[in-house]
Amino acid sequence: MKLAVIGDPVEHSRSPDLLRALLAAAKLSGTYDRIRVRAGTAATAIDGLRKQGYLGLNVTTPLKEEAFAYARTHDAVALATGSANTLVLEDPVAGYNTDGIGTIGVLADAGLRDLAASRVLVLGAGPTARSAIAALRGAGAEVWIWNRTADRAQDVGRNFGARLHAAGTRYDAVFAALPPNASPEDPGVLAAVLEAPILVDANYGARATLAAALGRSGLDGARMLEHSARASFEIWRASIGRKAAQL
Repeated sequence: MKLAVIGDPVEHSRSPDLLRALLAAAKLSGTYDRIRVRAGTAATAIDGLRKQGYLGLNVTTPLKEEAFAYARTHDAVALATGSANTLVLEDPVAGYNTDGIGTIGVLADAGLRDLAASRVLVLGAGPTARSAIAALRGAGAEVWIWNRTADRAQDVGRNFGARLHAAGTRYDAVFAALPPNASPEDPGVLAAVLEAPILVDANYGARATLAAALGRSGLDGARMLEHSARASFEIWRASIGRKAAQL
């Protein structure tokens, strides 16, 4: 398997360590690289990687929507969110979104296992936030959304069945899909984030800044990445299995 993660930046990505470990555990030979691809150049870059024999790609910010546009077939979450974080470079190229699996997994790790009886506030309206909302709604959770651009929050909320955050609402968990160093300035949102028993930041490592900025504890997105990476790996393994069955 010749695999890689593409995005900008990618230097911080832990995906290579995770996927190389999964390859080794499965006793599969393969490589996994970090490849920086700037916004607006994904199609050209993916064309080149296909010619180089890459089987699969993980896709991170800011390329998830470009990856979706490149793929010819999509899974349900990718279709719902218009974004893909996993590509299988077969013919036709298939796009998947495993961010929702990662969201459910990291919230369970944080102690939120009964989603059907839970209220969750999602901060942000980008591809990761939309994937989280779709997965949470699918699991039966009541979902609210807040975004720094109110119109964008309204659009995403309407399309995904999430309510707009209202001051005084209490949540069982907050899932933050904001850029590093971004923090809500709305007093009502800040109060909700501080009061929620669980805070998960989709960023990880040095890029996970929200909990520290608010002076509270929280879980970063490292475990989310692990759950998502395992799902991506199984997608690629299935592709290998299909090809082997055809020989």
